[in-house]
Amino acid sequence: MITPFSDLDQIRQNQLDESEGNLRGDLFYWNLVILILSSFLSYFLAKISMQPIEDALYSQSCFTADASHELRTPLTAMKTEVEVALRDKGMSLVEAKKLLKSNLEEIEKLESLSNALLKVARSRESIKTSFAKVSLSAIVLEAYDKIESLAKSKSIEFSFKSRVRELFTAGDEVSLKELFVILFDNAIKYSNEKSNVSVELLVEKKHATVLVKDHGVGIKASDLPYIFNRFYRADNSRAKNTVGGYGLGLSIARNIVEMHEGAITVESQPGKGSEFKITLPLPHLPK
Repeated sequence: MITPFSDLDQIRQNQLDESEGNLRGDLFYWNLVILILSSFLSYFLAKISMQPIEDALYSQSCFTADASHELRTPLTAMKTEVEVALRDKGMSLVEAKKLLKSNLEEIEKLESLSNALLKVARSRESIKTSFAKVSLSAIVLEAYDKIESLAKSKSIEFSFKSRVRELFTAGDEVSLKELFVILFDNAIKYSNEKSNVSVELLVEKKHATVLVKDHGVGIKASDLPYIFNRFYRADNSRAKNTVGGYGLGLSIARNIVEMHEGAITVESQPGKGSEFKITLPLPHLPK
């Protein structure tokens, strides 16, 4: 039996329509799959891209909250003292002077905190344009000169040892000096009287390394991961009410080291002291 040409054309048309329908279905399906996959991919890429911003905002929020808390303490003390004094109609001149002296001490605390906060902000600014060839030995000795009186007040002996004749690095002299002043100041504060603080300068794997070791109260292992955080203060042996401070010094020190593309680490044992290790790039090897 011979199929008429009109029937063949109809069959071909039906097959063509069916193929087009299948093609449309496949295109719709794959477009839907691509759309869903691209949506998920866009979400994860956006999340990854936004994570540093979220971290920065969270860090800023924590910093603001901590700073507000620290500022509130001396302000509350001053307000309470003044309110009590105003209620006392029979206050004598001696009592008034005592009140003013107490308020002055709180103002000095506020000034100290505000200066520390400014240092935190400035230490995070990139100042590589002002980097120059600097002598680490000279910077270490100049930093010690700034805190020498504090060391002598506790009869603490400082020893300095350099395994190289001279050692240079590229950096900002002012901020590097501030770095070692912070570390030396910490070493003295947390050391017992008539103890020793040693500073050693050496080269390790084409990096300048400075070791600052004290024989003080030490730091508990549970506190070590957090001591470079802003406003962090460890247990009572290193608390604010023992030696003073706001827990900003080591945070500033870390910022300065990171600004110079270096690293700072610490090893410590309670009752045996701490050793801070600072490594800095060494573009100029000693001759």
